[in-house]
Amino acid sequence: MKKISSLSELGLTADVSRAIFRPFPSAAPVSPSSGRTKISVIGAGNVGMAIAQTILTQDLADALALVDANAEKLRGEMLDLQHAAAFLPRTHIAASTDYSVTAGSDLCIITAGARQIAGESRLDLVQRNLALFREIVPPLARYSPESIILVVSNPVDVLTYIAWKLSGFPPNRVIGSGTNLDSSRFRSLLAEHLEVNAQDVQAYMVGEHGDSSVALWSSISVGGVPLLGSLEKHQIAYEQEVLERIRRAVVESAYEVIRLKGYTSWAIGYSVASLARSLLRDQRRIHPVSLLAAGGALLPGVPPDRYVFISLPALLGRAGVLGVASVHLTDEEVRRLHASADTLWEIQQQLGL
Repeated sequence: MKKISSLSELGLTADVSRAIFRPFPSAAPVSPSSGRTKISVIGAGNVGMAIAQTILTQDLADALALVDANAEKLRGEMLDLQHAAAFLPRTHIAASTDYSVTAGSDLCIITAGARQIAGESRLDLVQRNLALFREIVPPLARYSPESIILVVSNPVDVLTYIAWKLSGFPPNRVIGSGTNLDSSRFRSLLAEHLEVNAQDVQAYMVGEHGDSSVALWSSISVGGVPLLGSLEKHQIAYEQEVLERIRRAVVESAYEVIRLKGYTSWAIGYSVASLARSLLRDQRRIHPVSLLAAGGALLPGVPPDRYVFISLPALLGRAGVLGVASVHLTDEEVRRLHASADTLWEIQQQLGL
């Protein structure tokens, strides 16, 4: 019996892939690799250090660079990690307040950002973070011109847009963590209710990261079985209000963690490490991340002159964003996505970039 080495021998062509993924516009090719992987984390706060610790324990980099404005805390964090060297995969760890320590990075993860204070509007917060990103992004781009920038700081969608504008990088190499963690929370909640493993639940939260995120109910599947379609087939009634309560529970779960412990850290650490693995090891996994939805190319119905970063299920690999899944959307899901895009566009218009 003849051995089949590829699906093309069975009559499937590249057209199949094009039916599943929309190509990402203006994608630059992958940069040449030195054979060693270097990751830089900007910001040594709770989130930055959770990400750094997870990267180390999962052996995702040969070199890890930490940058923070607080020199004493930064050195303390570096020493604390270095003292664990005997228990970790071999990784060279360096830290500095000078961005030269990030030179030659394959991935730059930005977690630094101003926090919202009482009485401050969202636009005020964005303006303060814009000033901070003017200090962070240009030196990262200068020292690592072939790197991928991954923004974790909030509000992540607008800050990813800012990082793109300030870096001058092609859009496939500037990504926001977006709703990757929201989607994990969504899958976990559904899995717990259905008493299955979360890895067998396919479900995405998309749109703006935060209160207006959109749950793609129409595309949820469990073990390959479409959830809503199965309910309708078996004449099991459900109400939109119930679905909305579940979506709200996903959004509010982060606030619950913050209320109880003061901040979130471990879940976002694992979330960002999963993105780092998909990107640097060319895993070609699908993650809902904040990416440039230029005009209507990826988000039909958006005016062609609008450039907003918004979370969509993206195919990630060594060149960054490789494509965007052509997920079926209901009219209501499209409406909500457009509302998210409109909100982000209005904020960006006031930035002066």
